[in-house]
Amino acid sequence: MTTIMSGRVHVIAGGYPPGALGGHDMDYARLRLLGLLADQGLLATVGNDFSDIHRWLPGTQMLITYVAGPYLDDDQNQIVRRWLDDGGHWLGLHGTSGGKATRVGDGRRRRMVKTSHHDTLGGFFISHPPIRKFRVDVVDPGHPLTRDIPESFETIDEPYMIEIQHPSETQLLLTAELGPDDSPPGTGFVYDEDTALQPDGKTRALGFTRNIGKGGVTYIALGHCHSPASQSRPTVDPSLEASGVGPAVLRATWESDAYIQLLRNAIAWGVG
Repeated sequence: MTTIMSGRVHVIAGGYPPGALGGHDMDYARLRLLGLLADQGLLATVGNDFSDIHRWLPGTQMLITYVAGPYLDDDQNQIVRRWLDDGGHWLGLHGTSGGKATRVGDGRRRRMVKTSHHDTLGGFFISHPPIRKFRVDVVDPGHPLTRDIPESFETIDEPYMIEIQHPSETQLLLTAELGPDDSPPGTGFVYDEDTALQPDGKTRALGFTRNIGKGGVTYIALGHCHSPASQSRPTVDPSLEASGVGPAVLRATWESDAYIQLLRNAIAWGVG
């Protein structure tokens, strides 16, 4: 039995292999998350991956992950599942829905591999088209996780393609009318079928929540950020490049009042 300690939060932010950035400004995301926790007077511990998750979850009430590559192996997943059953809350951000990828043929393209990690998280990253500007829609403005957020807001981010794992148990929070995948040939990840596109042929899920035992998981696909050190050649939609917004530094979502309020709500959800 895991003991849940009120107010303690464990933050994991890192890429793969250990020490790599995985195309994201991990320091920026980590500092922003720690700042939001400090604003609430919450005790935080930090890690770079899931390798020592067994050391930190006992006594922790909330887990926040912003990762690009690291994922729970089967044994670590069982530890997290027991912790969730006992009342823990996991907030997964952005690349948390990714993980293991295998090369396809002799080329450089890769295919994502679904694991027990995605079963627990409730979402599986398939691919994403180039970075672009798009509108995010709030599905249920009355939900505590979307409190004080406008019914829609615009951002510049990676338009994630997320396959929902447990539709009947999942409450959608955020969607976007992104339409079919229009990635340029030879870019993105390889997949057989676009199982992330909703039946209307245009809507994609970008945020959801799900109860597990006495606890639960919330996932938000938004939150890409990069700097020249972490992402020297981002794949950007031509409309952004044409307008001179093909940025060497991208933090648009993190600079959005709506996203920061969403994170504040999620922290309140996580620590009760």
